[in-house]
Amino acid sequence: MQLMDLGTSVKTNCVGYSKVDCAGTIVVKRAALPGSISLSWLKLICALVAIQVSTTSSYAQDAVAQFYRGKTITMLIGSGAGGGYDAYARALTRHMGKYIPGNPTMVPQNMPGAGSNNAAAYIYSVAAKNGTAMAALYPGSILAPLVSSTPIQHDPRKFIYVGSANSEVYSCIVHTDSPIKTYADAFTQEVIIGASAEGGSTRDLPTLDNNLLGTRFRIISGYEGTRALTLALDRKEIDGICGFSSLRSVAPQWITNQTVRYLAQESVQGSPDLNKAGVPRTIEFAKSEEVRQAMDLVYGQGVIGRPFVVPDGVPGERVEALRSAFLWALADKALVTELTKLNLDIEPISGADVQSMVARWFTMPAQTIERAKKALMSSP
Repeated sequence: MQLMDLGTSVKTNCVGYSKVDCAGTIVVKRAALPGSISLSWLKLICALVAIQVSTTSSYAQDAVAQFYRGKTITMLIGSGAGGGYDAYARALTRHMGKYIPGNPTMVPQNMPGAGSNNAAAYIYSVAAKNGTAMAALYPGSILAPLVSSTPIQHDPRKFIYVGSANSEVYSCIVHTDSPIKTYADAFTQEVIIGASAEGGSTRDLPTLDNNLLGTRFRIISGYEGTRALTLALDRKEIDGICGFSSLRSVAPQWITNQTVRYLAQESVQGSPDLNKAGVPRTIEFAKSEEVRQAMDLVYGQGVIGRPFVVPDGVPGERVEALRSAFLWALADKALVTELTKLNLDIEPISGADVQSMVARWFTMPAQTIERAKKALMSSP
């Protein structure tokens, strides 16, 4: 079996992609793949091969096309304009519609607030359940019902996951003018950290560090998205940002100008580049296996770093059409070019795999969940 329309330069086997049996050979033009995402692109192509193998019947396709023809899909974005989440969602709204039978128009609509929980609540209880509403959420809003200290108006187990556009490695950064030079300094000196709201990684991860590791981050919440946080850091209103994953896309000049320094990675595995540079992982500072397990649970949100969902109740054939279109759009040359120019990576995860990951979170041991929940409270 071959995907001949993707080029004819290099033959490679589909291996290493979970839940996908690519029994055959795909043909891909390696020169067309941006170097930083070539492995992720291979995983994506393997998923697309599987989709070709299991395409729905022509009758179902016709029914989907008939429904979507002339329709508009609203893409709710659970963050403010200008950040990484916004960029992924808007790129998908520009390119995904042509891969959905019937070619509906897609329109982005920002709905920031409460660490994406506002958008999650809306898609859960208010949005149309017919496939004309989709949401790009912070992964923290998926974890929130397990670990949040405030009432949550949605149940992530009942979302239908379209997929995730990328996995993320979160990090702590500080302005180079800050007296904080290393992560170890954060245990002995107060560090003013800007954050969004509960459920957002910029609030949750430094809170986790304070409560499980003993850092002294003073967290100033209420910033509406990545752009607001970067402006605050530029103006030196804050010392730094933790739970941050969009540095290369939102403020690449900070790297070249050495405006900021990395303190630590808030990730289980870390980034190969940052590992090589000697940036420590916060999990290395865990003093017990119980603490490590709680951190593992919270850091799981980085694996599904850019999740997209539709509400429960969308007919199955439309779900499959949306999941397929999502992956095809992420392989679209124009979309890849857009995101590459923004220094945003593409490491897609299928909707079915995200669904399985979320289900596993909700079956973790109660002791681990409770420890993580207490650690995400401002004062456990």
